[in-house]
Amino acid sequence: MSNFILTQDQLTQLIPNNDYVDHWHGAMEKCLPDYDINTPHRVAAFVAQCAHESGGFRFIKENLNYRAESLRRVWPRYFKDLATAQRYAHKQEAIANRAYANRMGNGPESSGDGYRYCGRGLIQLTGRSNYQAFADSIETDINDIPAYLATFEGSVQSACWFWETNNLNKWADLGDIVTLTKKINGGTLGLADRQKHYEHALHVLGV
Repeated sequence: MSNFILTQDQLTQLIPNNDYVDHWHGAMEKCLPDYDINTPHRVAAFVAQCAHESGGFRFIKENLNYRAESLRRVWPRYFKDLATAQRYAHKQEAIANRAYANRMGNGPESSGDGYRYCGRGLIQLTGRSNYQAFADSIETDINDIPAYLATFEGSVQSACWFWETNNLNKWADLGDIVTLTKKINGGTLGLADRQKHYEHALHVLGV
């Protein structure tokens, strides 16, 4: 098996205009080998998907600042009428607590689990069940996970954990960006951008 390591110069080309490339590179250098993301194709696919999911490694916490109209479109089940949507609009914590209540291992809206376990990391880890599974994998208390996901290393490692848990190296080896996207996104949202990132990464890595 290859032991390919991404260089900081290569990462700089992959996430241009990012002020923290050195920090991201340090975290990836530490984490990727532990999850066998260690060939050019695997690294290219991983960086491409993470770059799309995080806006070029810039956004590592879910943006829940929705307008009323957006709430009804994104979560019609939880914001059925305009009055309810208007009451929650732009209140990120309240939105998360309602939208993510009683699913993904979360408690009811009043528990605060929805916001406590909202999407964090390069591939946004969401829901108490996923937070707990990730915490168990790194032998850490779940209460420490939200803060860890706000760090460079935690943000990368959680994405690596998701990658390994969903056996994504298999699809990376095949260069199957469509299946990778479906596994990560649940559909093919942003497929063209993900493909663009991937092709650029292959070029930069000399594949």
